[in-house]
Amino acid sequence: MDEIMAAAEIADYLGVTRQRVAVLVDRADFPAPVAHLSVGRIWRTSDVRQWAAQRPNRIQEDEQK
Repeated sequence: MDEIMAAAEIADYLGVTRQRVAVLVDRADFPAPVAHLSVGRIWRTSDVRQWAAQRPNRIQEDEQK
């Protein structure tokens, strides 16, 4: 079974705020969620890690603004 992440886990993994995650997950290039649950959208951990690896210095853009 694949590992999964919700917004809180993505924020922890990427080292950003949940508000930044809300912006990132709405980007066209962010992986599609695998489910919509009562806690929110859920993503495969492997998809999020692969996405993050492709942009190592760009995840925190605008985080300081």
